[in-house]
Amino acid sequence: MNSPLDDLKSLGRYVITYQSKKTRAFGRLIEHFKDSVVEVLMLKRGRLQKRVWHLSMGVLALIGILTSGVMGGNSIVASTLPGLGIDDPRSIQTYDPLAAGANQNFLVKLRTSVSQKPRSETIDYQVKGGDTLSSIAQDKGVSVDTIKWANNLTSDVVKPGDTLKILPVSGVSVTVKAGDTLESLAKKYQADSQAILDFPFNDVPDDFKLQAGQTLVIPDGTPPEVAAPPKPKITSPQFLAQGTSPTFSAPAGGNFIWPTVAQGISTYFAWWHPGIDLPNRSAPPIQAAAGGVITYAGWDNTGYGNRVDIDHGNGYTTRYAHMSNIYVGDGQRVSVGQVIGQMGSTGRSTGTHLHFEIHFNGIAINPLAILH
Repeated sequence: MNSPLDDLKSLGRYVITYQSKKTRAFGRLIEHFKDSVVEVLMLKRGRLQKRVWHLSMGVLALIGILTSGVMGGNSIVASTLPGLGIDDPRSIQTYDPLAAGANQNFLVKLRTSVSQKPRSETIDYQVKGGDTLSSIAQDKGVSVDTIKWANNLTSDVVKPGDTLKILPVSGVSVTVKAGDTLESLAKKYQADSQAILDFPFNDVPDDFKLQAGQTLVIPDGTPPEVAAPPKPKITSPQFLAQGTSPTFSAPAGGNFIWPTVAQGISTYFAWWHPGIDLPNRSAPPIQAAAGGVITYAGWDNTGYGNRVDIDHGNGYTTRYAHMSNIYVGDGQRVSVGQVIGQMGSTGRSTGTHLHFEIHFNGIAINPLAILH
């Protein structure tokens, strides 16, 4: 027979375990609420984003304070929700690949600093004592050049009391003039038109026609008089052949090959863009990055166009979007390297490319961390 002390210890362990489960369940409930808010913003294409976003962030901040540690942790990978379009504001969840046996190389430094704090608009920031342009840029999640361009600064010197305009992401902000198009602005500011379209707070209609006077953020854009930064080299295969593409073993046994032949990377992974865009004007075939079962093959009306999702059975799924043709069907099993469709420009797309995503346990991770 157990002693009263043993019974008390058992009761204590039970209470702690029970409370821990309840707290986690409450955290998941809050995440679902946040996801619902994001979906409303997507459907309204930014019309309600200020009021809803500020209210929801205030509520989440309060809950975060009251439940410190429950929803905290090391947030290192942006998350997305299956079924939402690529032009949707994405909620931020957390995923620590180190817990799954990965190393720090799992994270890839992108060519620009990207904010992990979704912000819809340019804000005014008053410089404080001890601030430097570099520290402000790091705190706000943008590049130093972005701040300098937005404020017409010719040096890195800032003084307490100065007011700086801070964009939501690295790049430039422009006011649309009569005759401007996504393509002309992308060319002028040395950026990608798809990135301008995909940025969730750019209110670009489905016909892509811009209105004179509207303000657009051009992610990774560069002023015309400034040379664009060199793009990093990628190791995409030069030809499409099963089993010949570079592979990398990811946590939980994920092995992936490049899904197509790319002419560079036009849009990189960010909180507002949960994958990478691989352009190629010749519209080559698209292959399964790993073996698995097709869970969706068809038209997606949220912006992806012709889309294919593959469940790889180990917590990983991949998504292939904007295809011109789909060669597989729901429930079909495919092998690594099998051709599943052809690159295209369907849905909210400005040119022939593949939008490619990798998800682990429902959270989008940077494909470049795996494909390298």
